[in-house]
Amino acid sequence: MIDQQVIDAIRVFHPELTVLRQDIHAHPELGMEETRTAALVAGKLREWGIEVTEGVGKTGVVGTIRGKRPGNHAIGLRADMDALAIVEQTGLPYASLNPGKMHACGHDGHTTMLLGAARYLAENPDFGGTVQLIFQPAEEGRGGAVAMLADGLFDRFPCESIYGMHCGPGMPVGRFYTCDGPMLAASGRFWTIFKGNGGHGGSSPHLASDITVAMAQYVLALQTIVSRNIAPRETAVISIGHVAGGDMQSLNVMPATIYVGGTVRCFNKEVREVLERRIVELAHAMAMAQGCEVESHVEWGTPTLINDSDQVRVAVKAAQSVVPESDIEANMPPITGGEDFAFMMEQKPGAFVFLGNGTAPDGSFHTVHTPKFDFNDAVIPLGSAYWVSLVKTQLGAEVA
Repeated sequence: MIDQQVIDAIRVFHPELTVLRQDIHAHPELGMEETRTAALVAGKLREWGIEVTEGVGKTGVVGTIRGKRPGNHAIGLRADMDALAIVEQTGLPYASLNPGKMHACGHDGHTTMLLGAARYLAENPDFGGTVQLIFQPAEEGRGGAVAMLADGLFDRFPCESIYGMHCGPGMPVGRFYTCDGPMLAASGRFWTIFKGNGGHGGSSPHLASDITVAMAQYVLALQTIVSRNIAPRETAVISIGHVAGGDMQSLNVMPATIYVGGTVRCFNKEVREVLERRIVELAHAMAMAQGCEVESHVEWGTPTLINDSDQVRVAVKAAQSVVPESDIEANMPPITGGEDFAFMMEQKPGAFVFLGNGTAPDGSFHTVHTPKFDFNDAVIPLGSAYWVSLVKTQLGAEVA
């Protein structure tokens, strides 16, 4: 049953939350540089009478709310705060004021929705136990989750279970998505550097070890790993994201160094090991064939995000207090995006959900990590209400 009272209460301060979200959007900060954002978060939590700890994992913030009912259980609700190194092209009145930095993944909205829940819970602590509000830095590849864990996150702020949420561009507004088991992929990246003696491409190409040929063969060979080394029932992705060599001002010069890099995704350890081995093996094989040198390295960033079945049931029940059951997809197919909340979920059982960010009237939308993406402020009350309902569901208060 939908808890309209909570939604309506949050809608009262929805305009303030919108201003807050747009302020965060206008002042994006990269991972481990979120000093302004962290200070803003800590300031708001203190304003609402919430116990605050700053500097967790360098720039992380944790707020602690204890319910007025008896109870010893504790849960963690996590939002991320960092932005991306992207030049914004939205043209919005609250567009980024920090050149080359942009909230292109919705973390401004994630932070705001958790702040909205924090305000409501501080004013209405009708639950038993403790809620840890985890505002994480550096989700975008700079190790924020690992840094908070290394700083004793769960020792200092005990949690029996943890929960995360991400906006979903292109998904209908207010629709929740989750699944049991693997939901998001392990994410890695690779760098390969081919090295040769270079040469004059016009007068003496025969004297050079043409590393451009090795690079080209390598890029093509990488495409066979998924099709010929990974079982058809498994999912894996290898995509080239960077190729660099030579100089546009010297097109007659055969380069002595060429860089190739990209991203890799998968869902289990065995596939991960195959991807890592074959990426490096093929680099050395192509270099040997062309008579040049090579360095190749694969680095894994985040593990597979695996939802716990018990926590998924809690998340679905919480969502049912916010939207009709028809707006909850509890069996979404896993996707190959990565999320470093997975590091926290390796230590504590949890559940991750997507909340629909909507589309334009013509059905178009800008996806995350692009220069024109913007979080939809209309979903703030639903996201905040979901967090509140999750607390009530997990910590024993009855939802009317």
